[in-house]
Amino acid sequence: MIRFLLRRTVSTALVLLVLSLVVYLVFYAAPHDPARLVCGKGCDPARLAVVRHKLGTDRPLWQQYWEFLRGLVVGRTYDAGSDSTHCAAPCFGWSFQTDQPVLPMITQRLPVDCSLAIGAAVIWLLLGVGAGTLGALRRGRLLDRALTGLTLAGIASPVFLTGLLLMMLCCAYLRWLPFPSYVPLTQDPAGWAANLALPWFALALVFAANYARMSRGLLLETLAEEHIRTVRAYGLTERRIVVGHALRGVLTPLITMLAKDLGSLIGSAQLTEAVFGFDGMARLLVDAVNQVDLPVVVGVTLFGAFFIVLANAVADVLYAVADPRVVLR
Repeated sequence: MIRFLLRRTVSTALVLLVLSLVVYLVFYAAPHDPARLVCGKGCDPARLAVVRHKLGTDRPLWQQYWEFLRGLVVGRTYDAGSDSTHCAAPCFGWSFQTDQPVLPMITQRLPVDCSLAIGAAVIWLLLGVGAGTLGALRRGRLLDRALTGLTLAGIASPVFLTGLLLMMLCCAYLRWLPFPSYVPLTQDPAGWAANLALPWFALALVFAANYARMSRGLLLETLAEEHIRTVRAYGLTERRIVVGHALRGVLTPLITMLAKDLGSLIGSAQLTEAVFGFDGMARLLVDAVNQVDLPVVVGVTLFGAFFIVLANAVADVLYAVADPRVVLR
């Protein structure tokens, strides 16, 4: 297991290094001048030269990328003569539009996205796997058809529509919950859960539909396998067969699917944030794109990629725990 973990750690670090190079080249090696974008339309040549030197874009590209990597480890100083700015390690860049380092801008908003993604994931796993299991065990019956119709409706319903309907019903008409606004978990746990309940369900209903269809199909496939027929011949109850044997075969593909969805959701929940008025990473990215704030765009993109790679690495470990044969490969 230790060798497996070391191998996964090294491969994850290499993937992140390659990703950082690709993202950096996409935004800084494209045929445009980042300094001119930062400086604005009315920028004179003298001011443009100062901004270019401070950004470091007057140096070779490989040196710019090396300074970016070095800043992640030891910090970085943006020097332009009398105008000097220090960015402490790990430095993901400096936003010249807001005059502050990129990393705190991201970490201030990260709890919003982590709260949204983790809470919604718990709900969609319970709803999705539960509905898929019920559908498989009642295949062809009225309950199975009803669940199939509901999952199709869930897949076809965008999160902004589900979110608006939930707010109209639970906040405006029934007044069961307050209109959502983010409350930090450390400040008020009950308020945190009450304000996130609707966003969690709005996100979970969309994802749960996919998990229900996947769970149903995988469980039906597993129940038809030879080893399940053998176990059934020993006289075990249907509950023990499903819980103790069949669901185990469903678990490993769902782990991979969950890791991919959870990692990508943390950096791309812009519709949910917009509907419920949350100030998360996705809104930060949209604002940065509108303001042509390249360091923030690069920082948020790398952070989103980091979570996707990290989630897949965790999925590999969980996959190995669920199926020990993976460690031996």
